[in-house]
Amino acid sequence: MKTKLIQIDGSAGEGGGQILRTSLALSLVTGKPFRIERIRAGRQKPGLMRQHLTAVNAAVEIGGAAVDGAEIGSQELIFHPGPVKPGAYRFAVGTAGSATLVLQTVLPALLVADEPSVLNLEGGTHNPLAPPFDFLERAFLPVVGRMGAQVEADLLRPGFFPAGGGQMQVRITPCSKLQPVEILERGGLVSRSAQVIIAGLPDSIAERQRESLKRSLGWPAESITIERESDQVGPGNVVLAELSGATHTEIFSAFGQRGVRSEQVVDHLVKSVRDYLTHGAPVGEYLADQMLIPMALAGGGSFRTGKLSRHSITNMDVIRRFLDTEFEVTLDSPLTEQLTVR
Repeated sequence: MKTKLIQIDGSAGEGGGQILRTSLALSLVTGKPFRIERIRAGRQKPGLMRQHLTAVNAAVEIGGAAVDGAEIGSQELIFHPGPVKPGAYRFAVGTAGSATLVLQTVLPALLVADEPSVLNLEGGTHNPLAPPFDFLERAFLPVVGRMGAQVEADLLRPGFFPAGGGQMQVRITPCSKLQPVEILERGGLVSRSAQVIIAGLPDSIAERQRESLKRSLGWPAESITIERESDQVGPGNVVLAELSGATHTEIFSAFGQRGVRSEQVVDHLVKSVRDYLTHGAPVGEYLADQMLIPMALAGGGSFRTGKLSRHSITNMDVIRRFLDTEFEVTLDSPLTEQLTVR
């Protein structure tokens, strides 16, 4: 008897590639096949792009899956997973498409696999449309570690938009069952720092950004540094802020782009930092989104954050299609919400 396909509308809610990635991730974990239609239908270039296809192919290889519709531009995909096979893998996006989002697709299944895995990923590591490597390494993966699975990530070479060419290695030591985590109070800040990363561009850009950060944040001069990258495929510029508290670390980022003044990039970063400090909840917008799948697999846990994004709300809707998970969201102040998984 054929297993019934879970039907997914790829245009629902936020309508982006996250719907596909979450469906692939949880299909691998649960063994449930699915059909997704209207993939990224509302985007300027709908359907599968290179990074989405790489994520599909990675899921196929790790899960021994059968797939129909895995081609560039496809707006429909049918995915039948097999048993997850931990091990050593290499996946290359081939463009500046995000390697961190490819990892996001296969990581949940490997967190609860029978044996460790090593992933070598190539593509964009610092891309305006995805969490940068720094967020993955210092904000998200330490929380996963508190849930019982250990994941170590090394940046071998940065890959900036639009050239890509980055390389990262991720080593995963799984656990049989993820454990719930609670992050309800921020506590006092232990440290704060900012960093300007620049590659293949004039030093004057980085210097202007550092001065702008000093003026806007009012942090000690020694806490704001410049990192000059020399091993990269193409030029790039990223500004990062790191806030470490008693419970976890938050990473905020902004990306230099052609035609955008250096100070505008800093202004974008500073706004993100100020918004986070203003609402007072411990978990930032992007970490809240990344925690949803691990918490659902743990079957419990809770955190406080600012108002949940449309991206997170859409992600929760997809998770419910695969797992018997209840997300309870309560407004605990005019600016913050508490999410509890049951």
